[in-house]
Amino acid sequence: MEKTTVKRENWGSRIGFIMAAAGSAVGLGNIWRFPYLLGENGGAAFLLIYLAFVVFIGVSVMTAEFAVGRKSSRAAVGAFKNHDKRWTFAGVIGVLSAFFIMGFYPVVGGWSAAYVVKSVTGLLADPEAIGGAFGAFISGSTQPLVWMLVFMILNVVIVAKGIAGGIEKAGKVLMPVLFGLLILIAVRSLTLPGAAAGLVYMFKPDFSVVTGQTFLAALGQAFFSLSLGMGCMITYGSYLNKQENLANNAALVTGMDLGVALLAGVAMFPAIFAFGMEPAVGPGLVFVVIPSVFAAMGGIGTLLSVIFFVALTVAALTSSVSLMEVAVSYFIDERGMERKKAVYSTAGAMSVLCVLSSLSMGVMSGVTVLGVGFFDFFDILTDKIFLAIGGLLLAVFVGWFLDKEELRQELTNGGTIKFGLFEGWYFLIKYVIPVAVAIVAIAGIRSIEQTGLMIFGLLMIAVLAVFSKKL
Repeated sequence: MEKTTVKRENWGSRIGFIMAAAGSAVGLGNIWRFPYLLGENGGAAFLLIYLAFVVFIGVSVMTAEFAVGRKSSRAAVGAFKNHDKRWTFAGVIGVLSAFFIMGFYPVVGGWSAAYVVKSVTGLLADPEAIGGAFGAFISGSTQPLVWMLVFMILNVVIVAKGIAGGIEKAGKVLMPVLFGLLILIAVRSLTLPGAAAGLVYMFKPDFSVVTGQTFLAALGQAFFSLSLGMGCMITYGSYLNKQENLANNAALVTGMDLGVALLAGVAMFPAIFAFGMEPAVGPGLVFVVIPSVFAAMGGIGTLLSVIFFVALTVAALTSSVSLMEVAVSYFIDERGMERKKAVYSTAGAMSVLCVLSSLSMGVMSGVTVLGVGFFDFFDILTDKIFLAIGGLLLAVFVGWFLDKEELRQELTNGGTIKFGLFEGWYFLIKYVIPVAVAIVAIAGIRSIEQTGLMIFGLLMIAVLAVFSKKL
């Protein structure tokens, strides 16, 4: 059956695009993942390495994704497919990455939303019980599913309204709210006695703690946090008009993403040190340690806890709508599907995966896929295999298979604006970034303890490479 042609949407304004793209980049990676990685990897030394990767690699790859999307006016799959059908699989990897991430991301988004309510219904009353309460909550069979569905419905409402009417409007409201809330928390954190120790931990580097793993964690976080390698920025770039300055926009979006990560750190670490708690506690930092810190603050702690988890929910939502849009745009662009139908169908399939992920923490904890539960399966498959390989393919595609002069024309808007760093950017994207990303990809894949899962992921990519050009 011949697909129906659907009119291509566009962003309504530059500020709307910037807020939406920054929202895509800003998410759980900034407020949940970045602080605990900072804690696990020695603080300031990790931060400096992360900053270097963000500036030299993150901005370059984001610029490349914007260019690929706008040049083709197609989302992840179409952008590669329009150049050469043999590259279709690179776009499909992006779509599958977004789809599988949305198989567990709304679960954590639901936890964040639930903790807004829990903050005022007794969560902080007994600090000693906070850790146990978190474990009991996420292993439940009802509450986590209800909150996951609430979070998923918010995504559906926003994405169903389209680019300018839904995602852009949401970004214009949610991003300023996020910055404001984090600033409030950071100010209070900095006024606590002993808070200076947290700032020293964040900003005074001790390079004796740096290992090869520090570099790998920093580069991996740069990709995860900036939504690179998963089709989001290609998709958002495909809705841009030809007058936008792609390199400047990439720098702005990256700067906002970095600003939120630093604000999150300043909001957490001074308070953690002020109350004598351990910064290197891993993923439980946000849902166990931070509520314990707020509980120790007395009456104002409840208000700050509400503000913090509202901020976390907002950050999760701005990212998840971009992930949903990657999958939705595939059905609109490549299958001619009407937007609302594409949104409802995609959200329904994602919700099934989320149910499996949530229940894998509790009643289905004994059910494993290649040695891990569903939540970990989707997480490892995307974070350690799909995203790394997707980022590598993007860099190779842009650096080695797209015409250099066509890229120059795209990034200078046909010669009407200057991009003085073009030669440096092109050198990075062609020679440096593929090697750096390949190292991370290989290290990440080798770190997977479940051999069966690793082989499964690589086989999936091989199958996609063979059959996806038929899509």
